[in-house]
Amino acid sequence: MGNCIFGFKLTRMFTVTIQNKSYSVEKADDTIQVNSKMIDWDLQWISDRKIHLIYENKSLEAELISIDKETKTVQIKLGNKFSSLQLKDRFDLLLEQMGMNNLGSQALKEIKAPMPGLILDLKVKPGDEVKKGDVVMILEAMKMENILKSPGDGIVKAVKVSLNQSVEKNQVLIQF
Repeated sequence: MGNCIFGFKLTRMFTVTIQNKSYSVEKADDTIQVNSKMIDWDLQWISDRKIHLIYENKSLEAELISIDKETKTVQIKLGNKFSSLQLKDRFDLLLEQMGMNNLGSQALKEIKAPMPGLILDLKVKPGDEVKKGDVVMILEAMKMENILKSPGDGIVKAVKVSLNQSVEKNQVLIQF
């Protein structure tokens, strides 16, 4: 199980939020530091969903109840108490510091050209319903084909470009 906890691969640094309190966690080889304090515990896997650990002469059992990988939330039972853990790796923290952590929660309004280029293929038309991750068009830039995907769910109101049209960076391509 090594670098995984309940199916989440642990990076070297991440935060865990439990009941609105955040803890900075750093993993190096077989050691873990929480808020810069070395944690000395004995941890044994009972099954793929249960861990038995001894910490400060206390025996605890943690059981995985559910995982939401989209929101990086884990529901666990620790002893007789249920807790929700919110996990953030260094990339989540960086996006948060840059103010880009809630982009997914904003309503999808438009897709803009990420760079200047030429429209090679249009995959949607007005009235089409798109889901997050759906390919909406192919943009050629610097002799490379770039697949543009929808950053969220929505219904296409207008396609503001046509096939073989040159576009500039930040030009609106699709409106929702």
